[in-house]
Amino acid sequence: MNKFMELIKKFKIVDAIIIIFVIVALCVGYSTYKGYRQTADKQIEATSKVLFNVYLRGVTFTGEKLPIVKGDKTFISIRNVPYSDLEIVDVKADKRKIVLPSLNSKRVVIVVEDASMPDLYDVVVTLTDTAKITKDGAVVGGNKIKMGLPITLEGAEYKFTGSVSDIKVIDAVDNEVINKELNTTDDVQ
Repeated sequence: MNKFMELIKKFKIVDAIIIIFVIVALCVGYSTYKGYRQTADKQIEATSKVLFNVYLRGVTFTGEKLPIVKGDKTFISIRNVPYSDLEIVDVKADKRKIVLPSLNSKRVVIVVEDASMPDLYDVVVTLTDTAKITKDGAVVGGNKIKMGLPITLEGAEYKFTGSVSDIKVIDAVDNEVINKELNTTDDVQ
């Protein structure tokens, strides 16, 4: 009994933490082995093409044509972490608008271009990539692509920061349908 008491006196709090950590690690490993707990690669349900829109608000541009062009590639950074070059599927740019009260009795307000800011645009860029589809959504570059995610687009002549405003998961069959649905008549150049 004295030897047992001496052993307990030598036992430190750090030893207890190490023993508890090893027991927890063994329990997690066993539950993963038996299939009670899923690992990340088992949560991936499919791999598919995705289209996502990046909304660039308040882009100041004084040149003759917008540097972001449909069909080019742009390098993206997701949450300030560099990812890859992605293809630009569509670009829509619109000058900044303001709302004015109408003197006409049929309309309450009218929307006109803001003459005080002639070089200010709102731009929507549609990008495509292959994503891993999970039950929580599409994963691109290790990040879940969801609306509001900050993304930086970078090319030889530009670096714009915006956020994801729409996501579409498409299959190979839907690819032709999606391309027909994209309205490319609003390109500003």
